[in-house]
Amino acid sequence: MDTESTYSGYSYYSSHSKKSHRQGERNRERHKSPRNKDGRGSEKSVTIQAPTGEPLLANDSARTEEAQDDNWGETTTAITGTSEHSISQEDIARISKDMEDSVGLDCRRYLGLTVAAVLGLLVFLTPIAFILLPPILWRDELEPCGTICEGLFISVAFKLLILLIGTWALFFRKQRADMPRIFVFRALLLVLIFLFVVSYWLFYGVRILDSRDRNYQGIVQYAVSLVDALLFIHYLAVVLLELRQLQPVFTLQVVRSTDGESRFYSLGHLSIQRAALVVLENYYKDFSIYNPNLLTASKFRAAKHMAGLKVYNVDGPSNNATGQSRAMIAAAARRRDSSHNELYYEEAEHERRVKKRRARLVVAVEEAFIHIQRLQAEEQQKAPGEVMDPREAAQAIFPSMARALQKYLRTTRQQNYHSMESILQHLAFCITHSMTPKAFLERYLGAGPTLQYDRERWLSTQWRLVSDEAVTNGLRDGLVFVLKCLDFSLVVNVKKIPFIMLSEEFIDPKSHKFVLRLQSETSV
Repeated sequence: MDTESTYSGYSYYSSHSKKSHRQGERNRERHKSPRNKDGRGSEKSVTIQAPTGEPLLANDSARTEEAQDDNWGETTTAITGTSEHSISQEDIARISKDMEDSVGLDCRRYLGLTVAAVLGLLVFLTPIAFILLPPILWRDELEPCGTICEGLFISVAFKLLILLIGTWALFFRKQRADMPRIFVFRALLLVLIFLFVVSYWLFYGVRILDSRDRNYQGIVQYAVSLVDALLFIHYLAVVLLELRQLQPVFTLQVVRSTDGESRFYSLGHLSIQRAALVVLENYYKDFSIYNPNLLTASKFRAAKHMAGLKVYNVDGPSNNATGQSRAMIAAAARRRDSSHNELYYEEAEHERRVKKRRARLVVAVEEAFIHIQRLQAEEQQKAPGEVMDPREAAQAIFPSMARALQKYLRTTRQQNYHSMESILQHLAFCITHSMTPKAFLERYLGAGPTLQYDRERWLSTQWRLVSDEAVTNGLRDGLVFVLKCLDFSLVVNVKKIPFIMLSEEFIDPKSHKFVLRLQSETSV
């Protein structure tokens, strides 16, 4: 028995009258030594050291800030119990769907690239083939061309070189994103080039190959005309793909759904999917990084107010959930009159704490940088083996500012976005380039753009475009589309730039004449 083995070290009275006393001792001893159900003893405590790539501090939204441990770097973390990870059938279905979508996007991307490469190769080989086929098939029957053909050869060579460079600069770029639909103008240009080359081949086969034309100069000029036409098509591609969108026509208001942060962008004539791509590219550099911890306080406050409400049905049990919900909303509205005081004092206390810990952080960083500057002055007389590199210098001064930085990041809820390794790298970077303490602190005193942080902290890399219209349609006034990711969404509202009437008014410089009027009460 477990109880017998547990209490084998204790002495008991042998008298039957002490049986109840022994039972009470057993009960008290059971409370002193908690056991699990199978009697194998308490769970084993394991000390786990977080890797350097993990966030500086763990986030626990259910725990208040005052209850958190501020002795980072001086204590260890003991974790007991087991952690279980479960996955549902819906998660498996979603993961499999994402994998299928990614495979489809890769196939479509490589298929389009392959078609474009094959068509480009056909375009560049066609003029060369037009020039080389007659001398290969019926050289003896051709009429001599002389200097004119040689000049045309040089013209074709340089035009093809210019066309090759322009095609590489315009079409063969690294793809920035996977679009849900094809680019309409690019597809139309590819179809136009294909039809154009095929029509030239048909005319060449019927009028030159079948009849074995002897006028070689005319054949070369025919190839030159093909190259000239291809250059004009390339100019058309530059106009449609690049120049058409440069003139601003629309203003896009982008609003983040969670905190309401917004930006405005001016764009030209673009499709919805390409406008969404421009919005996302600007989002990563203009919007501050999304921090879900800042929304925890307001949600916790609302849940606390709603938790104190109880609804009683005096008419008996019923299933009218709508009536109960309305009653709870009405009760919450009545309690709202007293909740604004609580919000005011909470925000005031939070601002006071932030200012206090910010001042401590600034002082700690300035003292640390003064110390490293003094070391740099003393190291000039040291031996070469004793000189520290920027990484070693950062590791030497980091402990003096770690506690103040840790407390400030916790207070401002930025602990998930700064790991110890990233802080050391930034500190070494600042030391290397002789930056001031203010330059080092600029990254931590306020939330920066998303590109400032590591890629794994972005929380938004895969997006879904939601629109009432086809994403290949162009922008128009009043259009609204949404870019969704896992945690939030960007709502984009399109407005057309108004037509501005600007008139001119001429003022004669000689009309600037003034008179000083003096009154008797005024002293000059």
